[in-house]
Amino acid sequence: MSSTPASPAGDSPLSLCARAPRVPADRLVAELVPPPRFDAVRFAGYVPDPGQPSQQEAVEVLGTFAAGLGGAHASGAGKRRRFGGRGRRAAPAGPRGVYLDGGYGVGKTHLLASLWHAAPAAPEQKAFGTFVELTNLVGALGFQQTVRTLGGHQLLCIDEFELDDPGDTVLVSSLLGRLVDSGVALAATSNTLPGRLGEGRFAAADFLREIQGLAAHFRTLRIDGEDYRHRGLPEAPRPHTDAEVTRAAYATEGASLDDFPHLLDHLSRVHPSRYGALTDGLRAVCLTDVGPVPDQATALRLVVLADRLYDREVPVLASGLPFDRLFGEEMLRGGYRKKYLRALSRLTSLAREGKVLVNG
Repeated sequence: MSSTPASPAGDSPLSLCARAPRVPADRLVAELVPPPRFDAVRFAGYVPDPGQPSQQEAVEVLGTFAAGLGGAHASGAGKRRRFGGRGRRAAPAGPRGVYLDGGYGVGKTHLLASLWHAAPAAPEQKAFGTFVELTNLVGALGFQQTVRTLGGHQLLCIDEFELDDPGDTVLVSSLLGRLVDSGVALAATSNTLPGRLGEGRFAAADFLREIQGLAAHFRTLRIDGEDYRHRGLPEAPRPHTDAEVTRAAYATEGASLDDFPHLLDHLSRVHPSRYGALTDGLRAVCLTDVGPVPDQATALRLVVLADRLYDREVPVLASGLPFDRLFGEEMLRGGYRKKYLRALSRLTSLAREGKVLVNG
């Protein structure tokens, strides 16, 4: 493991390894909105690939879905149920949600955020968060309080829906069932069909009832296409030298500078639900000595960090190994393959944005 090279004169950059954020429950609730990268997106800004008719179909279906939302949850009655739990309606017949399935980089998060913006409800009556953020909210508030908090909402959007362990399967199945019973509409994105969640990660067959129960809440929309982040663009930028990365970190206000192996070790001591807070105020992330990720647990933590950096539009500048060699062949053949490919796609995009820190 190499150390960060000698630094030039000037103010020291920030360090992710020096941060150990604590996130209060009220912040978790307040941040259930589309992240900065998707704050301004709308259906009109999504450009379907003419060669992929499923993309245009998804825009039309989601637009119709948004227009059909409303009713009691857009009124004061919905707010009263949120705190008092009274006046619960019968669950609507048929699927109460839409599920966007497709490869990474086809614009699923763009469409999900557009749906959130199009839903005819006040911001406090609709929620948008990743699967990790949703499960952490339950951990912070408790199951019953989470049901009360979200039960008066018109819409719950869940990005990056994945089931990585049996506990999450039972928890989310129960939570979404209760929310649908309260009249909450659901929308989710994933790279895995709802009936196959958990496949390759744990003994999903043992939890088939819960998985099938989750699938019953959704109408699946398959979105085909290639990764828009790399469509027609040059190859990922080559890594820079340690000296270039260090100089750029010192020259960029709000940049962090960390040795990659030390950062991976630090991530093991910070809950993934806090990775967003870990990046608060950062304008760039500079990493030296990037190398292969040693194991699956570390790799999954890095995936979450890559997602939060991408959501928050934080460019990355790195030395060492190219990002496309972070995950070994065994990892890329396993049950988390699609997560790793998404992380590589997003890190490559952020690395392109980070080149300007060196090239000016």
